[in-house]
Amino acid sequence: MLDFHTMAGPDSKTLAEPDPGKVRTMFGSIARRYDLMNTVMTAGRHHRWRQLGVAAAELDPGQSALDICCGTGDFSFALREAVGPLGSVTGIDFSRRMLEVARAKARQNGAVVDFRWGDATQLELSSDSYAAATVGFGVRNIPDIDQVFSEMTRVVKPGGKVVCLEITRPFRQPFKGFYGVWFDRIVPLVGRLVSRDGSAYAYLPSSVRRFPPADELAAIMRRAGLSDVSYRLLAGGIIALHVGTA
Repeated sequence: MLDFHTMAGPDSKTLAEPDPGKVRTMFGSIARRYDLMNTVMTAGRHHRWRQLGVAAAELDPGQSALDICCGTGDFSFALREAVGPLGSVTGIDFSRRMLEVARAKARQNGAVVDFRWGDATQLELSSDSYAAATVGFGVRNIPDIDQVFSEMTRVVKPGGKVVCLEITRPFRQPFKGFYGVWFDRIVPLVGRLVSRDGSAYAYLPSSVRRFPPADELAAIMRRAGLSDVSYRLLAGGIIALHVGTA
């Protein structure tokens, strides 16, 4: 989930820790305006990034896909288009309010997706069940990153893909300078205006700083049992797209 909701403040270090209860409350509080926030703060580019994630999953029509931390469902809907009417997509999230929005969108656009409440570190799914599994802007919000990828690897069939799309820290100028201004100054202002929920704004910049950089995340995926792990940086190094083979 692309959680562009942040406000620098004295408790930012504490709130950077992805406590499940706190994170669930934050996402629930902004669920109705979540899509608008994403579009405004990425100039609509988040749709393109998800399409690249779908392409990395290498799905064929008729196959099954899993989308964890599915949020309001945009990644799940893109996967649904890839697998076609004979395929299937399961979307899992721990925020019931986000799932409510996802289900409402599915009814509006006629997309058949099985949206379920669930814990990404303890998936109640059979092993070797899906052709691919994705997580978009969500793994950063889970304390045990290793366990998330272990579970994703477990439920994907041998040879299938595990894909992660996530915010990362750029290390080259001018993107490094832009990143600091954007996330620390502009995003908090825009976020307050769009979401109208001041309590949800102490999280994003510090959570990204806490999250492993792209090369370390690739190593975590390898430890989970994935092979041929690679990644590419998008948007000047602000977004990382990782893919590995189960």
